Amino acid sequence: MHHTDMKKDTRQLSPEIQQYNRQLVIRMYQEGVSRQTLAAALGINYNTICIWVRAWQKGGDEALVQGQRGRRIMEKRLLTPIEEEKLQQLLCDKSPPQMQLPFALWGRRAIQAVIWQMWRINVAERTLTDDLKRWGFTPQKPLKRAYEQNPKAVEQWQKETYPVIKKKAAEEGAEIWWGDETGIKNTCQHGRGFAPKGQTPVVDVSAKRFSLNMIAAIHNRGSVRCMLYRETMTARKLLHFFQRLIKEAGRKVYLILDNLRVHHAKIVTSWLEKHQDRIAVFYLPAYSPELNPDENLNGDLKSALCHSSPARSQQE
Repeated sequence: MHHTDMKKDTRQLSPEIQQYNRQLVIRMYQEGVSRQTLAAALGINYNTICIWVRAWQKGGDEALVQGQRGRRIMEKRLLTPIEEEKLQQLLCDKSPPQMQLPFALWGRRAIQAVIWQMWRINVAERTLTDDLKRWGFTPQKPLKRAYEQNPKAVEQWQKETYPVIKKKAAEEGAEIWWGDETGIKNTCQHGRGFAPKGQTPVVDVSAKRFSLNMIAAIHNRGSVRCMLYRETMTARKLLHFFQRLIKEAGRKVYLILDNLRVHHAKIVTSWLEKHQDRIAVFYLPAYSPELNPDENLNGDLKSALCHSSPARSQQE
């Protein structure tokens, strides 16, 4: 009977048992037991016994301590360097929907799915996490963009339309302003606050709900003009804001707005024609709020309100 038929696969044993086996083999070897006898008695492969003995002879007891389990760096990478480069490029250039995957963003499950789709390779989540870290990819909160947005129109506006607006403004000595509307509510989600572990902090808020709206314009150099109003924006409220803006500006105003319907009302376009020596209005591509710096102003305002004491009334 050959002992090799009874050999154990020591790789399936726990690290603690593997360490014990190595120390036991060396102790018995020091007492004069041959490697062949050790292999037969312990059910461990003869070649494995020889490897342990040689390691001990070269490095002593420290050589018996098991290092990190797993394959070498290049061995444990399931994707080739070329495949890794292709995947990284895809994660930068494409979105999951473009790859016919049912995910909004490139999370681990989505990346696992696209790897399987492209190369029929299953990558464990832990391995993928290590790979993403090695590539310099980090989880980030996404910016939202409307799917109705026309990327070509956005690119054309940035490369062609806005440079023309900027040039004309310089020729006329006009000021460029960016306008936008926003709503403010007393039910905003407040930020985090420190407290002892297990003791959630409490913010006292009013049970009554109320809101207020604001239209604001921000100058390229950072100046801000704003007007508060209740209910919805109307053409007459918009014209009132225009009048206040051109009065305070002192120079001709180039105002850039988004494409709300009220901005194109007949009463508005008619008024603009009569006052074209004082103000000219331009419009952003549809569904492109990220082009408007006034959106940052709105975000800062809401963030400040959420970190301040809750309003008890609309007047506050």
